[in-house]
Amino acid sequence: MPRKINQAVVVVLDGFGVGEAADAREFGDEGSNTLGSLLRTRPNLAIPNLVSLGLGQLIQPSPLEAATPRGAYGRMQEASRGKDTTTGHWELMGVISKEPFPVYPDGFPAEVLGPFQERIGRGVLGNKAASGTVIIEELGEEHLRTKKPIVYTSADSVFQIAAHEEVIPVDELYDMCRIARDILQGPHGVARVIARPFIGRPGSFKRTDRRRDFSLPPPSPTLLDIAQEAGLEVVGVGKIDDIFAHRGLHRSIHVLDHRACIDGVLESMAGGAGLILANLVEFDMLYGHRNDVDGYADALEELDSWIPELIEALREDALLVFTADHGCDPSFPGSDHTRENVPLLCYSPGIRPVDLGLRSSFADLAATLADLLQIPPPGDGTSFAQAIL
Repeated sequence: MPRKINQAVVVVLDGFGVGEAADAREFGDEGSNTLGSLLRTRPNLAIPNLVSLGLGQLIQPSPLEAATPRGAYGRMQEASRGKDTTTGHWELMGVISKEPFPVYPDGFPAEVLGPFQERIGRGVLGNKAASGTVIIEELGEEHLRTKKPIVYTSADSVFQIAAHEEVIPVDELYDMCRIARDILQGPHGVARVIARPFIGRPGSFKRTDRRRDFSLPPPSPTLLDIAQEAGLEVVGVGKIDDIFAHRGLHRSIHVLDHRACIDGVLESMAGGAGLILANLVEFDMLYGHRNDVDGYADALEELDSWIPELIEALREDALLVFTADHGCDPSFPGSDHTRENVPLLCYSPGIRPVDLGLRSSFADLAATLADLLQIPPPGDGTSFAQAIL
């Protein structure tokens, strides 16, 4: 059967929610709204291209509303029991997580830290939930003196290891993360082990761009795996390779800077890749977690200014999608992810500008892309292909 499209391009705005999910209260996130917070701070937020794709229709009342959106638009609520990057991306690609990943608000137990310290041959500092920038300022000087890595977590299911690049070389830090990943299985199977290298001196420490995530592999085939098996070239841009444990990808462009990510997407589109999945992490990493509303708004306006490049590069038989993996409201109390619905903005010269409503799962996107690419669907999700064709 001929494909309805020959190229799917999905750009994930990491941490860009559009209002609290129905179950936000269960996560302590009632009242969260990432887009709403940006609009309260900057009522004249200059994002005309996202608005033209239907973003203004997703928040009411909205100063962004466009008279006639040119794309299909809607919202998606997460079916998985989580609000982290891994869970969100897996669900976007068709795998709903039935059980939440374990979290450690009081630090990691002895059955985790004991074997870890034994295998790396030294003790650790920290072992608590903390902001990454705060904990390196708190413990960085002691780390320089003792050469012990800083271990910490957050509200997410993560085991993070911070180390100064001159004390523990980055490759050695990665090896420590691999050891932790080997230990953190089964009941202690956290979603991600994260290397957090930093540089500088006390009072002016700075995390570097050599962060790396070591994720659990998805428990069942994702749309990436299925597309690869069907012979489509699959490209991951940003930290997609780490999120999916390097599975289901022919090629990875591992960059964090937003402009570098967009350049990677454009390169992959021109190269004829069949499925391109990109993650724009700076929204979450630099602005959401750091409660920087103005920085978040600036970054969103910058992304919006690049959208015409993507649309101009879009082939007649291709589909461009903007979505997110969770919320990260920069004005919400605390610095953690927020349980929000995410945008669903779809554009192609050949689709109808229709309201897709509130979808019951992120996995509906994967089911739709499988339908349009004429490949077997993943295990979860309901296609909305007929609504937009």
